[in-house]
This record gives sequence, C-alpha cells and structure tokens, in this order.
Amino acid sequence: MSQALNNPTGGGAPHRDYGATAESITPEVSFAAPGGSSGFSPTEFMSLSEDIGHNITAVLSSTKQLEKQLKLIGTPKDLPTLRDKVHSINTKTNAKIQTITVDLQRLQGVVRHGDRQQKLQLEKLTREFHSVVEKYSNLQRRISSAMRQSYQQALGSEHEAEVSVRAELLQQQRQEQAGLQQEHDMLVERHRQVEQIESDIIDVNQIFTKLSGLVHEQGEQMDFIENSIEQTATNVEDGHSELAKAARSRQSYRRKILILLVIAVIIGLIVTGIIVAKLSS
Repeated sequence: MSQALNNPTGGGAPHRDYGATAESITPEVSFAAPGGSSGFSPTEFMSLSEDIGHNITAVLSSTKQLEKQLKLIGTPKDLPTLRDKVHSINTKTNAKIQTITVDLQRLQGVVRHGDRQQKLQLEKLTREFHSVVEKYSNLQRRISSAMRQSYQQALGSEHEAEVSVRAELLQQQRQEQAGLQQEHDMLVERHRQVEQIESDIIDVNQIFTKLSGLVHEQGEQMDFIENSIEQTATNVEDGHSELAKAARSRQSYRRKILILLVIAVIIGLIVTGIIVAKLSS
C-alpha cells in the first residue's frame, strides 16, 4: 500500500495540479471516450481495474496518514518537518487521483464493448473513487484550516513577545532582535508552507461533475441493455406461442387425413361388397 503511494505513475517531479485557493490552478480532467477502440480487451480491462483499485487503496492510505498528522497540529510536534510531510503526502496523492481519473476514462472506453458485468465493475470503481476523494478532500480542508489557525496563534504570540521584549529589555535590543528576526523568518517560512498546503486542496466538485456525466452515460447504457433483454424475452415467448400453434395445426391436419382415409376404406369395402354380390347373383 505504501509502495503504491511512494511510486506515483509517471516519471519526473510530482505534479501539484489540484487546488482550491486563488493561486492554484485546477487541472482539466476530461472524461470523453477515447477513440480507436474496436473491441473489448479482457487483459486491458483487468489491468486497468487492478491499477485503479490499487491507487484507490493508496489514496485511502494517504487519508489515514493525514488524519494522524492533523492530530499533531497545534502541539509541540507542529514543526516544519510535519508541514513538509503533509505537503509530500498531498503531492503524491494528488498525482494518484489524477492517474485514477485518466484510468477511469480509459476503462470507460474499454467496457463500451464489454458485457453488463464489466459495466457494473466500472460503476463500482467510480463510486469508490468518488467516496475516497471526497473524504480525502474534506480532510485536506480541515488540515489547512487547523494550520492557518495555528499560524495565527503563533503570529499573535510573536507580537506579544515583541512588545514585551521592547518594554522590559530595551538594553538587550540588538541581541533580542536577532532572535526575533530568526523567529520571524521561521514564521514567514511557516506561512509559505501553509499556503503551499492550501494550494494542494483538490477542487472535488469539478471532478465529481465530470464523474456524474460518466455515471449518467453508464445508466443510459444499462437501461438500453435491460430494454434489449426484455424485448428479447418477449420475442422468445412469442416464438414459443407460434410454434405451439403450428404443432396443434399439424396434429389437426393429420387427424383429418386419417379420418378421410378410414372413410375411403369403408366406402371401398362397401362398393367391393356390392360388386361381389352382383357377380354372385
């Protein structure tokens, strides 16, 4: 699970494309059906399904890791290393989510030529992805809010400490200023880290809007399949009824032929008897 998180698909530096702040840019994720597919590939279906399942598990694992980090915010363990770790988890997980959206798009194109079971599998994976991303995005917002609040508290404490130092320890101003400058630099860096983590937040509404189009299209395909099955069942029943009628007609026809033959034989016997009687007299 952790291995899947630490090795996001695609080489190079990890992308930080998702975000909900003014400075961030939300990626354009398209769910248009890919062209060039002429048939159903079981191998590709299995491969994509497994990859999507593994990546969804990785996103869920990242969410649990972030939950642990959230509990440390505002405590003595709220250090730059913690914020760096949160940012690292966000970066890798956002890349996983982007990979899942692309794989779901590919899987949709594959199952267009698959059966009902494959389409149900796609719908199940889409629902799982929807649920996991929603939980992950909500947790990101909680972490961002907690870090912003912790930063504001630290900023207030810095201001109070600065006023106190200037009033009571004016003679040590130069020495204290050096310490305050260092603390200020740390707060500037902390502010940068908080803004960086805020920019990691996924705009989940945009992804879900695109996913809703995919789910709606799946529903139309399922309705068409069910209507086709019902029509086929009706045609089969009508065929059985026509065959039964034809069988009854053939039996009636055979009975009529048999009766006519019996009558013909009786008539023949009567005529033969009459002829024999006349010849005898």
